[in-house]
Amino acid sequence: MPINRREFLALASLPLLSGSFRTLAEEGSGMFVCMHEITSITFDFRTAMEGYARAGIRAVEPDLGKVREFADKESPRMARQLLDDLGLKAVSCSNQLFLEESGPRRAAALEDLKWKVELAEIIGADRMVVPSAASEPHSIDDYDQVIANLREAADIAQPHKVTLMVEHTRLSTLINNLRTALMVVRKADHPNLKVMLDTFHFWSGMSKFEDLELLQDGELHHLHFEDIPADPPLEMFGQQSRVFPGEGIAPLRRIIEVLQRKGYRGPASLELFNPVVQATDPYTVAMQARKTIEPLIV
Repeated sequence: MPINRREFLALASLPLLSGSFRTLAEEGSGMFVCMHEITSITFDFRTAMEGYARAGIRAVEPDLGKVREFADKESPRMARQLLDDLGLKAVSCSNQLFLEESGPRRAAALEDLKWKVELAEIIGADRMVVPSAASEPHSIDDYDQVIANLREAADIAQPHKVTLMVEHTRLSTLINNLRTALMVVRKADHPNLKVMLDTFHFWSGMSKFEDLELLQDGELHHLHFEDIPADPPLEMFGQQSRVFPGEGIAPLRRIIEVLQRKGYRGPASLELFNPVVQATDPYTVAMQARKTIEPLIV
C-alpha cells in the first residue's frame, strides 16, 4: 500500500481525538465496550465503523487488512478522518501472527508487521495484538529465542509508537496460558511489549483462575471479552465457539472484579468468529455487545 511520506508525517503528528483512550477509561469503572472488527469481517471498513458509531460505540479495534482495503481506494488520511468524524478511537488493532516462533513464516510476518505498524500509527492506534500461533513441538531451550524474536518485533513497532501485546492462545505450543505470557513479556523487558488477555483463551485453555493474581497492578494492557458455551466439549472448541458475554459459563464477572482490582482500565473488546454474527448488521451486533457487556463491567 503506497503511503505518501509527507502525508504520513502529517498524520502521525496529529493529536488523538478528544474521546481518547484515557478519557474513555476515566468514565465509570474505567472499563468500556469496544468492538473488534473481526466480529463484522464480512462488511467493509466504512460500513462496520458507521454501524458501531450509530450504536453508541466509541472504542474500536480495526482489522488492518480492512483498513488497508479502504486506504487503497481512498487514502490512509481518509481512514483516520472517518474514525475522527464518527467519534471513534482505535484503542487497538489486529493483528500479526508468527512473530514469536522461529521458522519459515516469520520473515514474511516481520515484513507484514512493518506496514501494519505504520498504518496503525496513521489511524491513531497505539497498540497491536500479537497472538501466539506456534504449532511445532518445542523444548524449554526455545524460549530464549522466543524472547529475542518478540524483542525484535517490538523494536520494529517502537518508532511508530505502537505497543505489541502478546496474546496466549489455547492451542499454542509456546504461549498457551497467562503465566507463560507474563514470563516472556517480563523477560523481554521491552517498553513496546506488553501482555493482554482473551477470556475465551483464558477460560477454555491451560490457565487457572488464580493466575490472574500473578498480574501486577496496571500490567494488563488489553482485554478481549467473550463467553464460553457449555457445549461442545472443550476438546471440540474452535474460534467459532465464542459467544456473547452472559450466554455461556465463564465466570466473567469474577474475572472483571479481579482485573479491576489489578488496576485494569481499558477496553472490553468483543471478538466473535461466529459466521452468523459476522454476517449480521454491525449496528445490531454492537447494540447486543453493549447490552451484554455493560452490565458486567459497571
